[in-house]
Amino acid sequence: MDIIMDEITSQTLAELEKTQKEFWNIPRKTGVLINTFIKMMNIQSVLEIGTSNGYSGLWITKALKQTGGRLTTIEYYDKRQSVAMENFRRCGVDDIVRPLQGSACEVIEALDKNEKFDFVFIDANKREYVKYFELVKPHLTEKALIIADNITSHAEKVQTFIDAVDADDEFQYEIVEVPGGILIAYRG
Repeated sequence: MDIIMDEITSQTLAELEKTQKEFWNIPRKTGVLINTFIKMMNIQSVLEIGTSNGYSGLWITKALKQTGGRLTTIEYYDKRQSVAMENFRRCGVDDIVRPLQGSACEVIEALDKNEKFDFVFIDANKREYVKYFELVKPHLTEKALIIADNITSHAEKVQTFIDAVDADDEFQYEIVEVPGGILIAYRG
């Protein structure tokens, strides 16, 4: 079953799906899965590492509109972040988005030490996944969820991340076979 979206968001998602390869967007199946988890777990605070054109962010924010939550999203390229913010405005979710621009590692390190996230979505520099994991851990709530994209399509680049999650007793995880593969890790 597909998720019912308002007409503008449905049109925007369909347009962005045409540029999936250019902007490295997640597959629709992954977007639906993320949207479902956010609503199911009543997630309030999401950190997205890798905004791109806002495709995954739209799936996230549409769920957060229902839970009353907020999205903090990090993008290295200012042009992509501008495109994403325009898409968020167009779909009426920009009021719950805090865009941060720059190197994800540097941006995460600069976050207030008391800032916490219920959910982290990772889809940026694959070789840095393990660094993102280490940097976000102090910012996770007690029962946080992490979803990382491109786990099977970029297996060699993300292996250190998988190993780090596997070695961490605070997390249970599973790799899910959707296009590109995702790792879902639950802290609890």
